[in-house]
Amino acid sequence: MALMTSQSSQARASSEAFAFVPSAAGVPADAITRVARAHPDRTALIAPCGTLSYGELLDRADRVAAWLRTKGVGAESLVGICMERSFDQLTVALGIWKAGGAYLPLDPSWPDGRLRMIVEDAACAVVVGRNEVVERLAGVDTPVVALDWNTLPAAEEASATPVDAEGLAYVIYTSGTTGKPKGVEVSHGNLAHLIAWHNHAFGVTADDRGSHLAGLGFDASIWEVWPYLCAGASVVLAPDEVRTSDTKLRAWLIVQGVTVAFVPTALAQELIRDDWASGAKLRYLLTGADRLLGRPRAGLPFALVNNYGPTECTVVAASEVVPPEAVEKGIPAIGRPIGATTIHILGAEGQPVATGEQGEIFIGGPSVARGYRHLPAMTAEKFVTIAGERCYRTGDRGSWRPDGQIAFHGRVDDQAKVRGHRVEPEETAHVLREHPAVRAAAVIAAPAADGSDMLVGYVVASDTVTAEDLRDHLANTLPEYMIPSAFVRIDALPLTANGKLDKKALPEPSDDNALASAGFATAQTAAEERLVEILTAVLGRGNVGIDDNFFLLGGHSLLGTQVVLRAGEAFGIDLTLRDLFQAPTIRQLAARIEEIFLRMIDEMSDDEAQARAAE
Repeated sequence: MALMTSQSSQARASSEAFAFVPSAAGVPADAITRVARAHPDRTALIAPCGTLSYGELLDRADRVAAWLRTKGVGAESLVGICMERSFDQLTVALGIWKAGGAYLPLDPSWPDGRLRMIVEDAACAVVVGRNEVVERLAGVDTPVVALDWNTLPAAEEASATPVDAEGLAYVIYTSGTTGKPKGVEVSHGNLAHLIAWHNHAFGVTADDRGSHLAGLGFDASIWEVWPYLCAGASVVLAPDEVRTSDTKLRAWLIVQGVTVAFVPTALAQELIRDDWASGAKLRYLLTGADRLLGRPRAGLPFALVNNYGPTECTVVAASEVVPPEAVEKGIPAIGRPIGATTIHILGAEGQPVATGEQGEIFIGGPSVARGYRHLPAMTAEKFVTIAGERCYRTGDRGSWRPDGQIAFHGRVDDQAKVRGHRVEPEETAHVLREHPAVRAAAVIAAPAADGSDMLVGYVVASDTVTAEDLRDHLANTLPEYMIPSAFVRIDALPLTANGKLDKKALPEPSDDNALASAGFATAQTAAEERLVEILTAVLGRGNVGIDDNFFLLGGHSLLGTQVVLRAGEAFGIDLTLRDLFQAPTIRQLAARIEEIFLRMIDEMSDDEAQARAAE
């Protein structure tokens, strides 16, 4: 496709009055430092363990900065952070900035193989984590150190290193077609534009409380934290148990007094159907990452805001409040350009499309990232010039609506969105082909029941390999959202006349063509039978054995929440996601339920014995 570069290819920009120059506004670390010095006692971070003031945050970040400088961290140095959601994780990130470096968020829940791959590809100066991370990453070329506050220098030994707006702020890794994830380099100026737009658009002040619950390797987690800290507001860190349940999350948001919250699309679509207490302080519920299918009901105490943007354009490129069903029908738009962002929608020949016509979305403006780490050829391919402006070619299809918003129409290529994560199916297929029993494999995205995508793997493999074998193999390298929900055994991959995979000829997954599970066992007890019914309904598939691992059948945290809620109701007990994680098969979960019953009986017996003794 030839891209037009004449002035006739004008983009549409935000209609709001917004003039922002990143270099003039300063970088986020400077803004947070100013807040901390002016209001050291103001609360910066809130978690179940307590609170952290701005003064304490700055003091700790300065200590981290001084420590990192002794390890050679300076301008353009990349430092990996592999920690749980915590005060330490955010403090280390700020300390890295104050040392002049950039940070790479690494989710400790990722498998060791993926952590190692990303750490080695990123060429970090150092990785900071807990003691267990040092053990998990033993042998990598990058130094891996455990954070120990007892050995860090005092704050007065640290002084901030000047940071340029063009300097590297952070790197986020996304799925790649070559079988390896690729790192997106985002500058301080890119991030500063997002922060300035966010705080302007949502009227963020020091009185606000933002929530932090997105996945730690997901770029929405960047958006959840830094705008609020730059405004002197508070950030509330969500405990894991509320992150996958709409009822628990709703209660947590209300109790914590959160005023602006980002919630992944799947959960947001539940929250906008729920009943809300009149005392809720939530003003804006922000969502994005997956296609929003529903609209809010009338009378909610907050506005629902749909957001769109690839990692390469600093989290958000388009945004708009979603009108309720009584005002507007149909699938919500993905919004209009934010801040100083510009968006082009171009046809097959590179020409701007008319309103209502579909084309590929290109994004320009101050949010466009520097490019891909260590991949100059891919950067040149995806970051192009249109009408004299550097733009990112998204691969998404869209069209302009008459009101200036953008309607989303899916992908131009094969990329998928699985539970909010951008996934290249070919990366999964690449790892799948490395299994010794697999002769050929393909992975495609298929519609899931919740409106997002699911992955389906097609394999030409030996008769001895099982679905569990392949899932275990993939789990050594890939996060669970990149593992197919179903595996189909075929004799050969269908090809088109020019030798490409013929996706239309691939059969639909069914019980007849599903790759066999190892050691399939049927239910032996009434409890196991009831659990089989629950898992079959939640997973939307049959042929579930009592020794099949829920998470290796395509289950994930959101579906797991449904399992524990339904099982809890069926057996009249309280179950948690932790129970399912520790007992992921029906046989194990049934045994766990029996243990809970026995414990309840023992407690009742103890109570009766105490009552008799008291008499």
